[in-house]
Parts: sequence; C-alpha cells; structure tokens
Amino acid sequence: MHARPLPTSTPSAQGVDASGVLAFLDAVDAAENIEPHSLMLLRHGQVVAAGWWAPYSAERPHLLYSLSKSFTSTAAGFAVAEGLIGLDDPVISYFPEFRADITDPRSRAMRVRDVASMASGHEAETYERAAALDPEELVRGFLLLPPDRDPGTVFAYNQPATYTLAAILQRVTGQSLTAYLRPRLLDPLGVGEVAWLADRHGRELGYSGLHATTDAAARLGQLYLGEGAWEGERLLAPEWIAEATRAHIPTAGAMGDADRQDWDRGYGFQFWRSRHGYRGDGAYGQFCLVLPEQDAVIALTSATEDMQGLLNLVWRHLLPAFHPDPRPGADAADAALAERLTRLALPPAGGKAAPPDRAGTWAAAEFTPYGGACPDQPGLTGATVTAGADGWTLSLTERGHRLDLRPGAGGWQVTEDPLPTAVSGGWADGDTLAVDVVFLETPHRLRVTCALPDRTFTARWATVPLHGGPLRSLRAPRRPA
Repeated sequence: MHARPLPTSTPSAQGVDASGVLAFLDAVDAAENIEPHSLMLLRHGQVVAAGWWAPYSAERPHLLYSLSKSFTSTAAGFAVAEGLIGLDDPVISYFPEFRADITDPRSRAMRVRDVASMASGHEAETYERAAALDPEELVRGFLLLPPDRDPGTVFAYNQPATYTLAAILQRVTGQSLTAYLRPRLLDPLGVGEVAWLADRHGRELGYSGLHATTDAAARLGQLYLGEGAWEGERLLAPEWIAEATRAHIPTAGAMGDADRQDWDRGYGFQFWRSRHGYRGDGAYGQFCLVLPEQDAVIALTSATEDMQGLLNLVWRHLLPAFHPDPRPGADAADAALAERLTRLALPPAGGKAAPPDRAGTWAAAEFTPYGGACPDQPGLTGATVTAGADGWTLSLTERGHRLDLRPGAGGWQVTEDPLPTAVSGGWADGDTLAVDVVFLETPHRLRVTCALPDRTFTARWATVPLHGGPLRSLRAPRRPA
C-alpha cells in the first residue's frame, strides 16, 4: 500500500522557530564527520520540516540498523496484549527443544523482559561467542553462553538478546515480524513497503536489517508520542508505551566511552533514554527521537561515526526552536526554511568526466587490487575502465558479478540496476580516477580509486557495512517474483 501523507504545517504555526532548524541544517552541512541523509520534524502531530539530501530521497527505504530494534519492541507489545508472550516467562520456555542442553541456572532463569531490556546477565556483546557455540542456531548459542551475572541486574548491548526476542515473536505468531506488524502497526500508521533482512533460516533479524523510509520512523515516533493512539484509534496501551520507554536498567559507563551522554541515561525495551525524551537509534546515525515535553518527534538518517556529535547538534539547535505558542510574524523564516529544504544535497565528488590526457591508455585499462587485495572490500578482484559512445564506465568485478559505474561531471548519476546507487567523481589528473559510489538504500559510500601508473585500485568505505556480504546485497531485500 502507499503511505497516506502526514498532515503538514508551517513551523511558526506550531511554535517552531524556523531559524533554529536552518541553524541545524547549517551545522550538519558544515560538520566534516557527519553526512546527513534526511530530516523529518513533527510538532503537535504536524510535519513542520522535511528534507532529504540528494541523491537520497523521500520514497527510498534506508537501512535503519538498530533502530530496527524499536520496531521489534513494538511487535512484542502487540504480542503481550494478545496473550502470546509473557514478559516474566523464562526464555527457555519458548524453546523446549533446547531444554536438555541449557543447564546453566542463569540461562534457565532469563526472562523475556531481560532480553527485551538488554539485561540478559552478560557483561558484554555475545554475538561472536554465541555464533561460535552454535553456528546454525543463534538462540541456542546465546543460551549456551552462561551469563556473568543474574539476569536483570546488568546492562550489555547485545544483539543476540534482541534476536532471541524476535525469534520468540516469530515462533509464537507463526509469521515474520513484517507480516505480523503489517495489519497491527504498518497499515494503521499508513506505512508503505518495508523490508527486513533475514538469516539463512528465513527468520527476520529483529536487532537490525529493517529497511524503511524516514517517514516510517517518524510515524513510529508519533505513535509512541501519542501513547499508543493513532488518529483516534488505540493501537497499543499507554501502559505498554510507558513500560517500553522507561529506564529498566542503568547504562552509565556501560558503553566504555566518557563522551556518550545520551547513552548513559538507561535502557527500556529496545529504546534508549536520552538527555531529552527517549529514542530508537541505529548505527551511523539513524534516529527516531521522541520528545514528550516538546510534543515533538525528530527522525534522522545519516552516515556518521560520531552519533553523539549529531545528537549534540540536535540539542543545540533544534531543542531551543520549540516554543509553547505559535510565532506570528515569522513568514520570512518559514519561507527560507521551506526553500532550503528543497535544495538539500550532498556535494558530489570532484573530477573530470574524461581523462585529461592519455585517453587511449585509459580505454580498456584493467586494474588489480592494490597490495593484492582490497582490505575494505575483499570480494573485489578487478576493475576495468572502458570508453563508449555515451561516456566512460568503471566496472568492478566481485565474485563473478560485475557492477558498472558511470561517473558524470558535476553531479550524481543515479541508477537502479543492478541495485540503487548514485555515482560521482572522475579524473583528478591523467593518472588517477576516483569515484564515489553511494548505495542509496543504506548509509554507505564506497570510494574507488584507480592508479594508471601501476594499474592498481583501492576501495575504501566511509562507513563500513555491518552485515557484510557482497556489494549487490547493499539494498533492501526484495520479495521473490
């Protein structure tokens, strides 16, 4: 189905100072370590600002990484309401086939609420250790790993905990998370197509892998801001919203970084408490910020390793923009913001559309990975540059598959086949071709540089994809035809 548009308003009519939003846009555009992709700002249930930095766009799904967890939590809320799961049930009760193997008393005592709140009793991430204990069934490997402390007493951000919660939900409902949420959450909210990465067994990951639009994240935030009500319809009980978003377990110091103020406020059921309100968040800056005191929701997608830095800019510029009453006489600022939002864009990589010299040498030039391998993308085995009647093509070879890139001068060249990408860049000089490839349904950008003198190339990620896999997997999963 197609999403129903959210209601819109001018910022000033909803008590939002457009100049504060403009200052935020200036700040993120100027930040060298933040690549913004989208912003949606809702106040009093109205969209007052929405923009996407080209080549990203409103209709495209974006990999949300761990913001996926908040959708999994929401599925748990429906399952609790329907009596399908109990928060105080032992996790092992949902996997009777593992009972004989799971002998540690702490593992056997672990409850659904413990995995929902990242309080399984383990003191650190367990993914690699759990996968080593059982490469075929992550839940069994997780339960085979004895917790260091009693469940419910210590926080550790822990992917198998959420995976186990997702596995329970998919087992008791007999459906994927997406299928279960479609009539309960996605359709009532007017969310269009979403796609969730699944493991080799077809089980959607739960802890990551959801591809959805910024609009979908904003709608989830608005549902929680409305305490489970949407357009006058009760979807979730306010008691669930309160329980999911309160701090169940302290997190101060748990992430090992003194400059993580917004990660030291406690953890709920797959939601973080923040210095202001609470949030779902995902790697590299995918955020759904819910601000009850301001009656506001902020949805952001981006590519940054400085997530705290991005939140600092939100608190510095957007938070003071909220006022209790409409702001008359602000038409000029509203208009300036509206105009600015229509021309957001990531600067394309520089370079000439054709070699400035030695064009004959570049034509059909073949390149091998520098040093014999591409450490950032080890599956890449070769690159070829060819000239045609309609321009130059850089072709990458990876595990028998070819990805053709068509850099063009002065902008992003967007293509959909074989996967959604945007390409920019070109020749810095007669010896060097440098191309940026943006994988438009993810936060990720790859820079490929070919050096003519030694016929080698490098491929470097700006942010490294966390799910691994070949380049052709860097897209939302598609339904089988």
